[in-house]
Amino acid sequence: MPPPGLAGRWRRLFAGVLDLLIVNVAVGPFTWTSWSPVWDGSRGGTEPYPVEHTFVAGLVAFLYFWLLHAFWNGQTLGKKLFGLRVVSEFGGRIGVGQAAVRQAVFTALGWLCCVGSLVDLGWILFDPRKQAVHDKAARTVVVNA
Repeated sequence: MPPPGLAGRWRRLFAGVLDLLIVNVAVGPFTWTSWSPVWDGSRGGTEPYPVEHTFVAGLVAFLYFWLLHAFWNGQTLGKKLFGLRVVSEFGGRIGVGQAAVRQAVFTALGWLCCVGSLVDLGWILFDPRKQAVHDKAARTVVVNA
């Protein structure tokens, strides 16, 4: 049985959007050149996308979610603001490994050209325990704090 007080889908969505905004603001100074146009008119061709900036942004996002979930009572800043937290399937605090698996699966699914993210997050809509795929992999649920 899951712990009582499973978090609502909309609150999870808004907390996640807030967290992504926080991460994007944090990595903005490091990835500014990533926003340059893909088409370079002076060369008459396309400019290569700087992969190292994507890596930095991904690493910062991974660390943000992993470390806050693992060491800050299962909460990110967005979850804290919306009164949510991540716990194990049985209601206990999640560990460092569990938080790492949760975020690694979320990241890996995100690399599947957005389709993975849609499947991952869309799963919440149909799952009776409101778990995303990354929650199922890590054996976690999101509850009211």
